[in-house]
Amino acid sequence: MDLKVVAENRCFGGTQTVFTHDSQICNCEMTFATYLPPQAANGPVPVLWYLSGLTCTHENAMTKGGFQEHAAEHGLAVVFPDTSPRGAGVADDEAYDLGQGAGFYVNATRDPWRSNFRMYDYVVNELRSIVVDNLSVQDRHGITGHSMGGHGAITIAIRNSDLFDSLSAFAPIAHPTQSDWGRKQLSSYLGDDESAWVEHDATLLLEEHGWKGELLVDQGASDQFLDLLKPEALADMMAKRRQPGQVRIQRGYDHSYFFVNTFARDHVAWHAARLS
Repeated sequence: MDLKVVAENRCFGGTQTVFTHDSQICNCEMTFATYLPPQAANGPVPVLWYLSGLTCTHENAMTKGGFQEHAAEHGLAVVFPDTSPRGAGVADDEAYDLGQGAGFYVNATRDPWRSNFRMYDYVVNELRSIVVDNLSVQDRHGITGHSMGGHGAITIAIRNSDLFDSLSAFAPIAHPTQSDWGRKQLSSYLGDDESAWVEHDATLLLEEHGWKGELLVDQGASDQFLDLLKPEALADMMAKRRQPGQVRIQRGYDHSYFFVNTFARDHVAWHAARLS
């Protein structure tokens, strides 16, 4: 594995690092970041994955999410993947919500996307192996994410409950098969057969499979994208299925990283309690 260190900084007694590598899954160079808490110097620690939202790279949550302080307190590593493949040879679109920066954590099956846009396999298989094989971490994982990344966290965890032991989300795109943040991207990446979309819809996956543990979701009540996110669909399904967990509607909070940063402590503690 040709893993290159791009940047490395001391942070809350631990180490914040940015890496690049040549991805066999995405057929391009990929960038990701990791935070190793001070406890990792004494032995492997559990891992929390954070999946970012539309237009983001690995850097947004790394610099704005405030996760490192809480991860250092609880002894968790944090992994910040990019949201899509990138580069001059990678397909893109003029719209902000399709193409580079908008991978939606699926394996594309349509041209021009399918040769690079395989973010599901990248997160679940390739990057997971890189992290476990190269860092001082346990093969014990939690996953969270924001917006498109919240969609990715819930769908990936439910479909791979043997690989993840804790799950939460910040303002996830909760019902993409019934939202313009979903129907556009799923049809572009996967085609018009909506039966192929079901395994990428958090609400529908929860209905079919449930989640093996508790689920924590925070949603801002003043989120400007509420109609696209559809948190009520997920909350209703949790109630219908009697899924243990919480959907917390937070008064006055919007969709920004100010919202994520505010509740990052709660989510890190949530995962630490389930991964310890």
